[in-house]
Amino acid sequence: MTEVTAAPATAPVSPAATARVLAEAARAVDAPDLVLAVSRNGVRTVHTGGSAEPGPVPRELMAYELGSASKPYAGLLLARLVAQGRVRYEDRAADLLAPGFPVHPAVRRITLRHLLTHTSGLPGLPADFYPQAVPRWSTDPYGGYPADRVVRSFLRARPRHRPGTRWRYSNFAVSVLGHTLAAATGTPWEVLLHQQVLAPLGLDATRVRPGPDGTDAVGHRRDGTPVPALDTGGFTAAGAVRATPLDLLTFLEAHVGGAEPVSPGPGGPEPTGSRPGGPELTDPTLAGPLAEARRPVLRRGWRHAHTHTLTWFHHPSPYGPVLFHAGATLGQQAFLGFRPGTGLAVAATATRRVHRADTFVATAYGLLTETP
Repeated sequence: MTEVTAAPATAPVSPAATARVLAEAARAVDAPDLVLAVSRNGVRTVHTGGSAEPGPVPRELMAYELGSASKPYAGLLLARLVAQGRVRYEDRAADLLAPGFPVHPAVRRITLRHLLTHTSGLPGLPADFYPQAVPRWSTDPYGGYPADRVVRSFLRARPRHRPGTRWRYSNFAVSVLGHTLAAATGTPWEVLLHQQVLAPLGLDATRVRPGPDGTDAVGHRRDGTPVPALDTGGFTAAGAVRATPLDLLTFLEAHVGGAEPVSPGPGGPEPTGSRPGGPELTDPTLAGPLAEARRPVLRRGWRHAHTHTLTWFHHPSPYGPVLFHAGATLGQQAFLGFRPGTGLAVAATATRRVHRADTFVATAYGLLTETP
C-alpha cells in the first residue's frame, strides 16, 4: 500500500486527514488492485492497495478500463465541437451519417442531443448484438460487432419510443454519436478525442486502446482469475477510454471549478479560463464546453426526481450537488465524480468484476457525498 500526496495549494481538509479517510474506505472494497484518489482544490491524495502483490509499475500509474465512465469524455467532445460551430446539438444523426438513406421516421428525428442524453428511443444495445455476444459473454462480447455494423443497426432501427420522450440508458446510442461525429468532421473518433479533449487537458496517460506491455491494469473475474483486455468493437465512444487515476483527477479538476452552471441568456458573458475551486485551464476555450457539460438538462424517474447533465448523473448531497458517472468492464470498475464549485473531485478504480453485493461504487460515492 502506498500513499501519494501533492499540495500545490491550501486545502480545507489536510492531506493527512484525507489519507486516513481513504485508507478506511479502502477496507470496504475487495479487489486485486484498488486506487482511491481525491483532489481538494488541486491538493491530491491517492491511496493504493488491493489483495494482489504490487507490480513494477505503481498502481496509480497504471491505465484502467473506464467502461461507461468513458461517456463524460464523449460529452465534453460534443460540447466542444458545438462551441466551435462544427455541429449542433439539434443536428439529426441520420442526416450526418447517411444523407438521403431511407430510415424509420423516429430514427430521422434522433438528434445528437438525444443520443448523448439517452433519450433517443434506442435500446441499450442493438437487437442483433446478443446472438454473437452470448457465446463469448465473459471474454469478448463486443469485439465481434464492428463500427459499420453499429451504424447499419442504427439506420435500420425501429425505436419503440419517440425521441425525446423517455430516458433509457443506451450504449448503442452513445456509440452511434461517436460514429456520427466522426462522419460529420471527417476525422476518426480516436483522433477527434485526442485533438479536442485529451491533448488540450494534458491527458497524456489516457487512450482508447491498450498501451505498452505492463502499463495496463489487468481485470479479474469474481474468482480472481484474470480476463483479457477489453475490445469494444464498434462501441468505442460508449466505453473504450483507459486512463491512469492521476489523469482521471486531471480530467475532473478541469470540471470542478466554478459554481453550479445555469442556462445563460442569448448574448450572455463569455466563459473565461478562471477556475474558482479548481486549477487554471491551460486552454481557456475549454471553459464554455466544461460549463455546458455540467449544466442540468433533463429530469427523469419517479416524479422526475433524478437530474442529468449532458453526460453526468446529478444528485443532491449535504454539501451541495454532486456529478458522477460509474463504469464497469469484464473485470474492472471505475468511478468519476465531483462537486461543482467546491474543489472536490473523486476518482476510483478497481480490478475485480462487479457483482450484486459489490461495495466499490457505494464506497467511492460516499467519499464524494459524505465528506465536507
